[in-house]
Parts: sequence; C-alpha cells; structure tokens
Amino acid sequence: MKKLLNTLYVTSPDSYLSLDGENVVILENEKELGRIPLHNLEEIVSFGYRGVSPALMGSCAGRNINLCFLTPQGKFLARVTGGTRGNVFLRKRQYAVSEQEDTSLGIARNCILGKIYNSRWVLERATRDHRLQVDVDRLKRASVYLQNSLSAVRNSRSMEQLRGYEGEAASVYFGVFDQLILQQKKDFSFSGRNRRPPLDNVNAMLSFVYTLLTNSVAAALETVGLDPYVGFMHTDRPGRVSLALDLLEELRPVLADRFVLTMINKKMVTAKDFTAKEDGAVLLSDDARKRLLTEWQNKKKEIITHPYLNEKVEWGMIPFIQAMLLARHLRDDLDEYPPFFWK
Repeated sequence: MKKLLNTLYVTSPDSYLSLDGENVVILENEKELGRIPLHNLEEIVSFGYRGVSPALMGSCAGRNINLCFLTPQGKFLARVTGGTRGNVFLRKRQYAVSEQEDTSLGIARNCILGKIYNSRWVLERATRDHRLQVDVDRLKRASVYLQNSLSAVRNSRSMEQLRGYEGEAASVYFGVFDQLILQQKKDFSFSGRNRRPPLDNVNAMLSFVYTLLTNSVAAALETVGLDPYVGFMHTDRPGRVSLALDLLEELRPVLADRFVLTMINKKMVTAKDFTAKEDGAVLLSDDARKRLLTEWQNKKKEIITHPYLNEKVEWGMIPFIQAMLLARHLRDDLDEYPPFFWK
C-alpha cells in the first residue's frame, strides 16, 4: 500500500478494500493493513483480483473518486467513476495539445531528455562498476556524445529535429550496448537493435520486456484518465498506444535494458531458452517467458527514491507516477512535465 499525492496504490494482489465510516480500509486475510480517510483521496488504484466492497464502490462514485483495477502484473482491467468531471477536460486538453506542435514538442523534448540522460548513466554505471571487464574509453566516448546530445535536444525547434537527435543518440547507445554484456558473450552477442522480428537472443529479450513495460505505462495512463493512444511525439496510428510509447522512452534504459542485462549477466537465461525459426526470427521459450515474468515482478518491488517527488517507491510505481505528473502538467498544475532522471 502506498499513497502518493492524492492517489492510493494498493499493490498487494490479495488485498480487499472495504468502507468503514469515512475511511477506506485495506484488508488481507481478514487482517487490517491500513486505513485512509476518503476525503484525502482523488483516486484508488488496486493491483489485485479480490476486489472492493459495493459500499466502498458506491461511496467512491458519489465522491467522484476514481477506482481503477489492474491485474497484479499491471494490465489495465477497468475503471469505475462517478459523474463526469475532470477526466473529460483532461482528455480534451490532451487532444488539443497533441495538435499543437510547440506544446507537444515541450513534452516530447523532456521525454527524450530523460531517455538520453538515463542511457548515459547506464553506461557510466558500467564504467564505474565493471572497469576491468569493459572498454572504458569506448564507453566514455559514447557517454560524452550522449552528454552533448542533451544540449542539442534542449535546443531542438521541431519534432523532426528532435527525432533526429533521439535517433542518433540511440544509435550511439546501442553501438556500445554489447560492452554491457559481461557473461555468455558467445550466446548473447549484440550488434544492433532489430525487431519485427528480433533476430538474436538479446533483441528477443528486449522486445519482450519493452512490451511488458509498454503495457504498464498504458495502464498507468488509463488510471489518471489520459488516452494512451494519443501521443505527442509518436504519431497517432490505429491500435498503437502512442502516448505510452512517448513515456516509455525515458524508462527503457533504466528499467528494461538494465533488467535484460541482469538476466543475461547473472545467467538466469541461457542459449537453451531460445529457438530460431526459418525466417531468422528468434523466440523465447515458454519457460523462459515465465522466468522473465517472475523476475520482472520481483524487479518492480525493489525500492528506489523518486528523483522528483523525493519519496521512496517501488520501481513498479514509476510509470504511474510519471503518468500522474504528466496529467498535472496538462492541467497546468506543473509548468512542465518532469521526466524521470535516474542516477
């Protein structure tokens, strides 16, 4: 259970929520884990299957407190709301901003600043922690390039220009990504990013974990009332969660890429977990996917300090916090969208 700003996140899959007077009560195995006054809340997000009492559901609807349900893995299930209020205005604002390149550019620029900043610190961590196993000079050159890219991104004046800087930075980052693979080099060599289909073991893992993270970000956007399909940098396309892909950018290096590297370097996956098809596509085995899902859930439970809120939270809460901050920016509660800067 975690309360952030005016949102209560209930992360235990076995928790049941009930109403006691003017309080929401969190129960697990008939034991009370905590209670919070309803008047302090704007939203409740539950990651579990046990559900909510009808009394609490009715009270939330009457008070216009959003009640969101997700699976323990973070997949969005449903949202219960009362009378139409802020969400419709928030989405109208989102749609309006998506049509204004100057305003969209400001949000997109911050997302890419977060991505490049975090990519750089993934490389810096490797040079600090594994100096004897990596080509330090090569990683430092890439890090300097990414550092210089931050200034270029800040000064970008069009979406096309921003995409160009982002693409060049990603090429430099993935150009040294193979250096970060410290074990099983023969079976997990990496020469560049490829997808649809992935053509090697590393890309197969990256694609799978990026999908998991995209689902989490899309669910997070739903919980705050934003439309995950209408983005600012990624253009609208039927069936594509463009806004989720925007917010995904800054989280890829620190959440997805580092997770994949950990799985490889700790030998939690091996070459036996992959099969190659006739067309060259490389697929994860069912057992490997289950193992990745288990470890992904464990990763999301690790505690960090959020750099903007300066609060201790689980890694799995980061997409929800960033979605909340974006919604606050669109409501003009924040002057700009604060990206997630990891170090």
